[in-house]
Amino acid sequence: MKKSQRLYLPLKRLIGIIGSSIGIFFCLSLLWWWIFIINLFVTKGHPIFVSKRVGRNGKEFGLLKFRSMKNDADPEMTACDERTKESTTMFGIFLRKLSLDETLQLFNIFIGQMAFVGPRPLINVDVDSLTIQKRKENGSIILRPGLSGLAQIHDSIKTEPLKKADYDYEYYCKISLWTDIKIFFITIFKIFGYRKD
Repeated sequence: MKKSQRLYLPLKRLIGIIGSSIGIFFCLSLLWWWIFIINLFVTKGHPIFVSKRVGRNGKEFGLLKFRSMKNDADPEMTACDERTKESTTMFGIFLRKLSLDETLQLFNIFIGQMAFVGPRPLINVDVDSLTIQKRKENGSIILRPGLSGLAQIHDSIKTEPLKKADYDYEYYCKISLWTDIKIFFITIFKIFGYRKD
């Protein structure tokens, strides 16, 4: 990592603290109260889900999400698992469509477990474990996982494990304010259905 990139990391963390603080205030005012109430009934009293993920330097942390699957679904089920579709509630489909289920991760960003942009937070099981091992080898394991990232905007759910790790390494090599800004806005465009031909 270049010296300029190392110097950017404290600024990146400051952006995370300020941005997540604003986001938490906004979501508490306009989003979370009604999502929580509806999901409370849909999930029979279990509206929030804490998923064990591998974070910075390979340390495990609890990633916060609004529950989008039924309460009896396998907690270690990955997004590419064939059972995911049948286990997702109707309200969960809506939450996932607009990525509203992931907005609780603003708390993870605020306390320093995540960043707005970074490698995908992975589950240390099955296929994901191969990506995690490759991150350790290429050095990208030192980065905080991101709410979005280079792998995410390239539909990493459908991507081979080693390709995911390649995206992580590419981001590790290119990390900068400009790179983060580009990834952030591409993510917004994708959420609202924009696709580049």
